[in-house]
Amino acid sequence: KAVKAKKIKADLVLVFSDKADAFALTRARKAEIPAAALSPKGFPDRESFDRAVIDLLREHKVDFIVLAGYMRILSPLFIRAYANKILNIHPSLLPAFK
Repeated sequence: KAVKAKKIKADLVLVFSDKADAFALTRARKAEIPAAALSPKGFPDRESFDRAVIDLLREHKVDFIVLAGYMRILSPLFIRAYANKILNIHPSLLPAFK
């Protein structure tokens, strides 16, 4: 809403989740923002999954990431790919309220 109202200068190019039924994906689609989900279950390890996510993000030309309730630990591979371009706005006090 803030981007649409021009309160935040940004281009939302993708909303991503590791859960296909995440409400954020529904909300993004209603706002005509590309949305994608990828389950980690089909990957042998965290780094393989993160590599697939990185490929998806690059496909959409993502250059800055905002993690909003993303509950996965990012691999060193992922952190290196987006060094200094990740903002985590976790909605809860960790570790008490996962």
